[in-house]
Amino acid sequence: MEPGLYTKNEILSQPEAWADALDQVEHRKAPLRKILDGDTQQVLFTGCGSTYYLALAAASLFQEMTGRIARAVPASVLLLDSRSVLTSGKSMLVAISRSGSTTETVRAVEHFKAHSRGEVLAITNYADQPLAGLADEAVIIEKGQEQSVAQTRSFASMYVASTALAMLAAGREESRASMYLLPRAGEMLLAQYHPLAREVGRNRTIDSFFFLGSATRYGLASEASLKMKEMTLSNSEPFHFLEFRHGPMSMIDDHTLVVGLLSEKNDRHERAVLDEMREKGAQTLELSESRGEVSFNSGIAEEVRGVLYLPVLQLLAFYRSLEKGLNPDCPKNLAAVVKLSF
Repeated sequence: MEPGLYTKNEILSQPEAWADALDQVEHRKAPLRKILDGDTQQVLFTGCGSTYYLALAAASLFQEMTGRIARAVPASVLLLDSRSVLTSGKSMLVAISRSGSTTETVRAVEHFKAHSRGEVLAITNYADQPLAGLADEAVIIEKGQEQSVAQTRSFASMYVASTALAMLAAGREESRASMYLLPRAGEMLLAQYHPLAREVGRNRTIDSFFFLGSATRYGLASEASLKMKEMTLSNSEPFHFLEFRHGPMSMIDDHTLVVGLLSEKNDRHERAVLDEMREKGAQTLELSESRGEVSFNSGIAEEVRGVLYLPVLQLLAFYRSLEKGLNPDCPKNLAAVVKLSF
């Protein structure tokens, strides 16, 4: 079989999974709203690996939209060091797992429930795995299921679901309704910028990558960086935009690509960072609603269009993997599901 065939198909077909994510939230709107409206001191988002980075993005957006305290924590920390995470009051837990069977996440949920800490909402791609059965409510996005090891379609579909949940919790029904424009925007983005992703991915003069994204975009930058590490075995790190000046920029040279996930609110400050990196010799790639090498031109509100940063960056990692003679379907040393003995 052609190396990377699964990954390529999963990246290119993901807009359909985004639509499925939105439908699943809509179909269970009433029970989901009941949990989301619960009286809790904090909302915890948890996962492992990619889904921890998803939790970072989701928690930031949830707090921004609702004004309620929300934080992300790795499932292993929630399990092994819960006193550093849980308060004396009630919490709500949003557990995120592609497979629904990742050991740390399942055990963390069991631990959370055993101590009567609050209700659990799961976001997953598989209904018949332990996580969905443990949760009080679950958003199950079957069209996000994957055969490859590295998460692409699954991550994006679950991120869309988490965004829709934040809008539901915030009472932002108009914003949530506008998310149904995302699948078409994603299709257009993939069609327009597929050649650019191929070109940049095949550029062997680049030997290190930095992905910059702040606030709700930091988790997405972290995920993009992880895809580059997993698929291509390349040096890759994520940072908040302005933090990059505080030490990490010492690493750049003319073999560095600095990728910026630009926001509308802080566009001027973030572009200044990229301008400075170019002056110091780095190559840059800008992703934004407009005026970027990758421009979404979606017309969709910023708070709900975050998933549009992902497809081109996933393709970039995919093509670099092939260029290096690797198989992006089967990254070195990795398995699709991490199962441990506790």
